[in-house]
Amino acid sequence: MHKIPGPPRVPLLGHMVAMYKSPDKIFEHLRIWNKIYGRLWRLDGAHIHTIHLTHPEDVELILSTTAYNQKDLPYTFLQGWLGEGLLVSNGDKWHQRRKMLTPAFHLKILNKYFSVLCEHTQELLVTIENELNKGKIDVVPLISKATLLIMCETALGAKPHEIPSINSYIQSIHKIGECVVKRLIKPWFLVDFIYGLSFTARQERAVLPDLHNFTKNIIERRRRKRNRNTATGIQENNVNEVKATMLDILLDEEAKGTINDKGIREEVDTFLFEGHDTTATALAFMMMRIANEPDIQDSICEELQDIFGDSQRSPTIEDLSKMKYLECCIKESLRLYPSVPFLSRYLTKEVVIAGYTIPKNTYVDLHVFDIHRDPEVYPEPEKFRPERFLPENTAGRNPYSYIPFSAGPRNCIGQKFATMMIKTLMSGILRKYRLEPITRPEDLVFIADLVLRTNHPIDVRFRPREHLTSN
Repeated sequence: MHKIPGPPRVPLLGHMVAMYKSPDKIFEHLRIWNKIYGRLWRLDGAHIHTIHLTHPEDVELILSTTAYNQKDLPYTFLQGWLGEGLLVSNGDKWHQRRKMLTPAFHLKILNKYFSVLCEHTQELLVTIENELNKGKIDVVPLISKATLLIMCETALGAKPHEIPSINSYIQSIHKIGECVVKRLIKPWFLVDFIYGLSFTARQERAVLPDLHNFTKNIIERRRRKRNRNTATGIQENNVNEVKATMLDILLDEEAKGTINDKGIREEVDTFLFEGHDTTATALAFMMMRIANEPDIQDSICEELQDIFGDSQRSPTIEDLSKMKYLECCIKESLRLYPSVPFLSRYLTKEVVIAGYTIPKNTYVDLHVFDIHRDPEVYPEPEKFRPERFLPENTAGRNPYSYIPFSAGPRNCIGQKFATMMIKTLMSGILRKYRLEPITRPEDLVFIADLVLRTNHPIDVRFRPREHLTSN
């Protein structure tokens, strides 16, 4: 380990001083160190040793097998909120829950949600229309609310009017992210007792009831509705309702005794966070980037024109499958702006990476953000080039050079649904509005958080397309 390169170390403290920075400076310095030290380097702090990886072959070695899929820090910092849900759990519990939830994400099941996606797309377009007089719109809160409503209705069976305090819930998620980052940059916060006495811990404890009550109320409402339906003999398919597959699966498993109420809440909390926040992040950055790429936006709109013509009809599943260029744009946007810019694993056994023997009990951080910007894989990596993802251009490319949904056994269970959601919302927006730039790519300052965030709003101007035609 001592031969592995890395920033200069301070005796006894290791790299703790180097890591004690603001969230934006941490993000910046991690990228600088990637450029200086290359594919594999190390950071040490207190009793924690971390190896940082940026090369697809090294990433594949870690992600492609269950041998190295253990999670620890920083995911354990989320246990107060997510418990041992799918994002955080390990071993038998992770295998059991993954197997339990996988049927909820089969394509035939996801297709049942499509009409709900279309309804929420129309509601989002109305919201945008109501805010046009602002001149510019911060798309992050706009899209966050839309994706959260979609997740609640499709997976949990909760209609918008049944969901209280949605803005407070989103704000509480952001506060949890701030607390996690503070634990990472302040090494003394790694000690649970010390952290528990801090103001940051009090902030975390203050928002946890909001987060848990939000999902608890949805679960209880669904449980009561199922019980009423059972008592009266009403079947879900006879009440004009999309079956909330994920929550119903969990409640069915509860009846079998394979999961308890706490376990249901853990998985619902996990799914809502991962499903809405990461998808909203992806959409927000894509809208910003497409607004700054007028020629590419025109090409997307030409594709949509070929599919829909002048019709104002809602899309179908078959229409989504025809949006090949839009799909390339989504992939290119996720390459540049992966919703989860870092992944982490904890080694429970020794492994050899790039000629170095890495002992067990070492943390391995995978830098998705810079893996996606490797100029050897993606020439001129900062440029937005959707053609990178045409079939002829992806042939022979290491699949671990593109991991916006992670990869291997612990890949994102909901990635197909996320892609369907992004396609539906983006195509709906671009059919009605032309996106014009306010925030520029060069303006973005990224900060360390649970998902990719910036230190300022991401603003876009929406120009109605009928207005463009009339002028």
